[in-house]
Amino acid sequence: MKKPLLLLMLFITTVSFAQKSISVDDFTTRPTFSARSVGGINWMKDGKFYSSLQNNKVVKFNVTTGEAVETLVDGSALSPTISIDDYAFSADEKQILISTGFEQIYRWSFRAEYFIYDLSTKTVKKLSPNGKQSYATFSPDGTKVAFVRANNLFYVTLSDMKEYQVTTDGKFNEIINGSTDWVYEEEFGFTTAFFWSPDNNKLAYYRFDESRVKEYNMQKWNQGAAYPQDYKFKYPKAGEANSIIEIYVYDLGTQQKIKADLGSNTDIYIPRVKWTQDANTLSIRRMNRLQNQLEIMHLNTLSGAISTVLTEKNPAYVDINDDLTYLNDKKHFIHVSEMSGYNHIYLYTIEGKLVRQITNGNWEVTSFIGLDEKTKTVYYQSTEVSPLERHLYSITLDGKKKLKLSTEAGMHTANMSNDFQFYIKYFNSATQPNTVSLFATKGNTLIKVLEKNENLQKTVAEYGIVAKEFFTFNTVDGQALNGLFMKPKDFDPAKKYPVLIYQYSGPGSQNVSNSWGGGHFYFHQMLVQKGYIVAIVDTRGTGFRGEAFKKMTYKQLGKYELEDHVAAAKYLSTLNYVDGGRIGIWGWSYGGYMSSLAMTNGGGVFKMGIAVAPVTNWRYYDTVYTERYLQTPQENASGYDDNSPSTHAAKLKGNFLLIHGTGDDNVHFQNSVVLQEALVNAGIQFDSFFYVDKHHGIQGSKTRQHLYTMMLNYVLENL
Repeated sequence: MKKPLLLLMLFITTVSFAQKSISVDDFTTRPTFSARSVGGINWMKDGKFYSSLQNNKVVKFNVTTGEAVETLVDGSALSPTISIDDYAFSADEKQILISTGFEQIYRWSFRAEYFIYDLSTKTVKKLSPNGKQSYATFSPDGTKVAFVRANNLFYVTLSDMKEYQVTTDGKFNEIINGSTDWVYEEEFGFTTAFFWSPDNNKLAYYRFDESRVKEYNMQKWNQGAAYPQDYKFKYPKAGEANSIIEIYVYDLGTQQKIKADLGSNTDIYIPRVKWTQDANTLSIRRMNRLQNQLEIMHLNTLSGAISTVLTEKNPAYVDINDDLTYLNDKKHFIHVSEMSGYNHIYLYTIEGKLVRQITNGNWEVTSFIGLDEKTKTVYYQSTEVSPLERHLYSITLDGKKKLKLSTEAGMHTANMSNDFQFYIKYFNSATQPNTVSLFATKGNTLIKVLEKNENLQKTVAEYGIVAKEFFTFNTVDGQALNGLFMKPKDFDPAKKYPVLIYQYSGPGSQNVSNSWGGGHFYFHQMLVQKGYIVAIVDTRGTGFRGEAFKKMTYKQLGKYELEDHVAAAKYLSTLNYVDGGRIGIWGWSYGGYMSSLAMTNGGGVFKMGIAVAPVTNWRYYDTVYTERYLQTPQENASGYDDNSPSTHAAKLKGNFLLIHGTGDDNVHFQNSVVLQEALVNAGIQFDSFFYVDKHHGIQGSKTRQHLYTMMLNYVLENL
């Protein structure tokens, strides 16, 4: 039967503009919203080319055109074939160090098989036949490769592939050489703990004696096994003993070692070690246990003499970063610090005398990108435009001629070539997925857009992904806090909507920014499609608004953050389109801690809460992170217990879902066990779920599919 023309036109219009529904599979088991980028960038030494890992090939690109000019190595064409996980060039770019068979240990640590590929002979050699290695690294001249295996440090001379063992006392759960213990890896963010001297003749390395550190027993259930496996590893909880750290320098020629004199107090941290431009001077950064004093020390590796050239103290804590740069003149170094109240760049003499503060203002330098010593130009990223954005700048070493390099509102990062002639810019905003562009630094000239993510832009339009709307509200002390909304596409201000608040809230963090996506973005967009408003809030104690704002939570984590989430809920309740009786909150890790605290000590403001992998008492978390913000439990017991969700378990109101992975080596399953027991003893009904052998990220596409489906259903049924 022939349809009337008007009805047919209406049908066509409806079909053409129908919004696709987001499913859990779209962001867990299917790549519906996958974003493209340009990764694995290695700048070539002549500045005219860069390389990238693409489809198991290391491909060389012309910088000026952005076009591929040569395949340097094809892992699939090698004999035997190699699946390339990562690669690195020797300094002369005649060899490539290839890693394969990646085997993760904790968050950053890993083992792998390494191969040396010779670009001239097109031959490949296995680095070592004696088992997987970790963190293999070329010497500066490319004649040797050092690595760690079984807690010991080794190196291989590539001319004859002979293996030399630097240390012999490495033992699991006792002594670590050349790598880091669990807490250094997690909280100081590095695993490679050995360093080639500039003249190739020495190896500086860490030695961790963790024999006195208490073990945590994390049972692994190993599906199908009759008995679970006990996996015990050294994890120093707040107030407990840490590893004893020693720094050694090994001379390859004499095979002699010198030990740095770090002082009689062994209850310290050495968060960073690096060589200066002088092959006989090693830079060591030492911190006290409470992390409120940082010292930059220089070790003379010939005489063994050590001196402190710079000391920085703070009433709360000193944040550690990688932004310590020694100039080629061997007379100066650059140090980035928030000693002025905001994070800025400083120039010092090699003896530690301040020359000048290079950047200044009530904004933060968020990344020191590099120093072009030929032009005496510093490149950096900052929040000068807004704490919600990141922009790129250059400034001369004398603090003059500041130039803003980025224009569009949003988030900009840069990967600069070694000679500073070019950079690859990564840009995104609340309305623009990742865009990758190649620039010539001179004149800040765009050469080529390498990736626009046009397919993703088309996909998000088809699925009706809604834009972020930013707002501010005042907390109890009058401070303006940042937040954002995601509202249903057919939003009607005359209706009343339930609101789910997502947050992390941890010290120095940020969730509210003019950026694309964010944590759990498509899960939130799915909830928006189902008629919920999702709000995201950054509380006091979060980052990029100056030291005072960030450090006000010192010694009482959870107190001000809870006040702010309650204030946020009350603010939202004043909006005509918000149903004040249907406000929920959820979060993961620190965010799980805060959602647990909001549900137990939040005065019944929240109807529903979900906590994933939460800390429930900071006594169960590690020394470095916890004591930085709370001191030790011995010094500040109330700071640990007054804001513990377990302390307030009997006050829980509303619907509460507690989720944890039993294999979480970071925030131990113990946290949820203790909170559950407190809730049970208080006669409180709640819901809980655990994922067998899953770590802090509750990994795996099928696992994530189950997790998000469960959380979706819980929100739909309880909020």
